[in-house]
Amino acid sequence: MTERTAKQAAARNRDGRLAYLPYLVPGVLLFIAVIGVPFVMNLYTSFTEWEGIGTPRWIGLDNYTELAGDGDFWASFRNNVLVIVGMAIVPTAIGLVLAAVLTDLIDRHFGPRTASVLRACIYLPQVLPVVIAGIVWSWLLNPESGAVNELLDAVGLGGLAHDWLGDPGTALWTVMAVMVWVQIGFPLVVFMSGLQRVDPSLYEAAEIDGATWARRFRHVTLPQIRPEIFVVLLWTTIAALKAFAHIFVLTKGGPGGATNVPSYYSYVSFFERTEVGYGSAISTVLTLIILALTVVFLRMQGRDLGEER
Repeated sequence: MTERTAKQAAARNRDGRLAYLPYLVPGVLLFIAVIGVPFVMNLYTSFTEWEGIGTPRWIGLDNYTELAGDGDFWASFRNNVLVIVGMAIVPTAIGLVLAAVLTDLIDRHFGPRTASVLRACIYLPQVLPVVIAGIVWSWLLNPESGAVNELLDAVGLGGLAHDWLGDPGTALWTVMAVMVWVQIGFPLVVFMSGLQRVDPSLYEAAEIDGATWARRFRHVTLPQIRPEIFVVLLWTTIAALKAFAHIFVLTKGGPGGATNVPSYYSYVSFFERTEVGYGSAISTVLTLIILALTVVFLRMQGRDLGEER
């Protein structure tokens, strides 16, 4: 290739890249307006002492220093670890098994229509607004007239009736159970979509070789949808770290902080204590943790896809 030809090729490549610019500008501007500017404002506020009115007073790293020694803040993060279990790990595991059952068993033996109806029924809680679902569950779990305690009493297990959301020992576990119920439809739909690209002959060959359903699940299903597993775990983990509506509707962080999480703690600091700078510091730390987890997940996924090639 001559020097002139190389220059022409470089110019064409440059023109090709510039051709995408008009399509990228609206998205970039929207990102800056919706995410970039609010994040910078929140970051600035986290270095100030401010009650939401008047002029913020610059205090440097004082909010973060106070945060490092705040026992309630670290307790909220410990609670958030269990919330991740309830919103990410358990729904992903159950959704994966259900997707394999609906695709490998129900679809093949009872037809795709039956599998689709069951999938829609399981996905239904995802469609419900979180506030509505939370209110309904607060009715069901009411210690005096809730359906859960009434049902236990009706089947002779009245001794197990309990104030599920009012007892510090059971409140967080009860919220986690509600989160599993709400969240399970998302991984199910993603995994069933991922299984559509798996060659059916792989299952047929494994079945001819005498493989049980469990072996087909382990050696065919899991390896084939690893990219979807990474995506679901990342998405649900981020959702768990940002969990707010479930806590707000069901327990408001109580009883005694037993269900408090960083996002709700930030809300309390913002609007109830009017410690806007401190609430901003909590939000900033939470954002950085989410960004770090995203980078780790994406690198793990990239390494996994690279090994497959």
